This record gives sequence, C-alpha cells and structure tokens, in this order.
Amino acid sequence: MPGGARAPHFGKSFERGLAVIRSFDAEHPARTLSEVADACGLTRAAARRLLLTLADLGYVHQDGRLFRLTPRVLELGYSYLSSVTLPQIAEPHLEQLVEQVRESSSLCLLDGDDIVYVARVPTRRIMSAAITVGTRFPAHVTSVGRMIIAHLPDEQIDARLARIELLPLTEHSVMSTAALRAELHRVRRQGYALVDQELEEGLRSVAAPVRDRGGEVVAAVNIAVPAGRNSVESIRRDLLPHLLAAVARIDADLEVTGPARAASHGSGTRRSSSSPRSPVPRR
Repeated sequence: MPGGARAPHFGKSFERGLAVIRSFDAEHPARTLSEVADACGLTRAAARRLLLTLADLGYVHQDGRLFRLTPRVLELGYSYLSSVTLPQIAEPHLEQLVEQVRESSSLCLLDGDDIVYVARVPTRRIMSAAITVGTRFPAHVTSVGRMIIAHLPDEQIDARLARIELLPLTEHSVMSTAALRAELHRVRRQGYALVDQELEEGLRSVAAPVRDRGGEVVAAVNIAVPAGRNSVESIRRDLLPHLLAAVARIDADLEVTGPARAASHGSGTRRSSSSPRSPVPRR
C-alpha cells in the first residue's frame, strides 16, 4: 500500500478495506485468505477481519477457502459513473465510428499516471487485449495517454517524465525519456498519436483529442487494431480520417453542453463495470 506521511484524519482501516477489494482483478477473481493478506501486505488476522466484514456487507462471497467479489461492488462506482455526460455524449459517435471502420474504439481519460477507459465500443473481431470500461494502462505507452499528456503544460510533462518508469513491455517500447519527450512534441504538432506495438505485441492504436468548449483537451478517442491486419500507413490513410471526423462531432456536442459538463468524468453507459487491472506490469 502507498507509504508516506498521512494527514491526521486519514483512516487506515478504510484504506486497508479498499486494498482488499482492489486485490481482486481479472487475473485473480478468487483468492484465499493468505493470498489476500500477501497482496495487501496485511496479517492473516487483519485480512480475515476485513474479508468477513466485506462479506457481511455483501461485497464479498466466501466459497470454502476462496473469496470472490460480488456484483454489489459495482455500487461503489455507480454514482461516479452515472453522473457524467462526456461518455454519454461520445458513445453514439463511437458506435458510428466502429460501424464505419469495423475496428474497436474507446474514449479514455487521464487519471494520475494512468489512462482509464470510460466508454468503449468493441468490434466483433477477437483481440488479445481484454479491455472494458474501467480498464487502466500506464498512460505513456498508449496512444490516448500520449495524446492527452502532449497537451499538458510543458512543466507538467517534464514532471511526469521525471517520475515514470520506462519498462520494456515489448521490444518496441520507448526506453528513453528524451525519445518519449520528442514523441509527445510530435503528437502535439500533428494532432494525433499512433502507438505501434508498444503496449502489446501485435496491437496498434491511433488516438485523437477531445476538446471542450474552451479548447482544452479533456479526453481522447482511439481506434485499436491488430498489427497483422493494419499497417501504420493504412491506419493513417484509412482509419485516421474517420477518427478525426468522430472527435470533431464529439467536440461539436461538447460545444453545446459547455466546459463544466464536459469536464465531468465517468460513464453511465451499459458497458459500465468495476475497474479491472491491466495485465501490464505496474510501476
């Protein structure tokens, strides 16, 4: 769990309870008491108290030695997810885009050093990346993340580059801070970001910015494609024009709703889910 000094009001027990919930993910849908304790850095006794409390509240189900989350955990994010407008505005345009290009498209927001998927329209084609609303990835290795970061003030970009750890997720990963900074400047100039198999081998993605009425980049939309079916050149030629047209339509809708509503984050779409953890190595 995160270290460092805490304010006097900080509730350690509450933090531990949230850590227990977050210890379950797509790779670990069920855990034993010992596994939860190890994952959260807790004693078995502390983990047991928290798991049983969560079970009493209906958030965890116990099946013998195994504990699992219940659908009730969705309630924890429902108020956030259902109160927003940006995903609701974007989703019809994502659906139109997917119908045009026959590839998956998503709307993402920046949250700390991660990007979070807040709306997604998948294609029927099977892809290895299991992505749903709530999925998080390190922002700097994704097209949507680079798109948003590129439009931050230079001092914020410098601060991010100073703290992130550049991990070799694939053989294509950018491993130089200078190279990543140059790529962000290129993205800002050209108005789109294209990531070629840096997050996952065989996966290419192109993203364009979503702007509010004040011109601020508040999100990004991507198209993700298998590398074997789409070259970098064909992405620029065949997919990028449709993507830019889609974000232009989203921008036009945000022009009507205003910057306050556009800045609201989350999703009230039917694809809402809890927040699965990325299989990508975390920092």
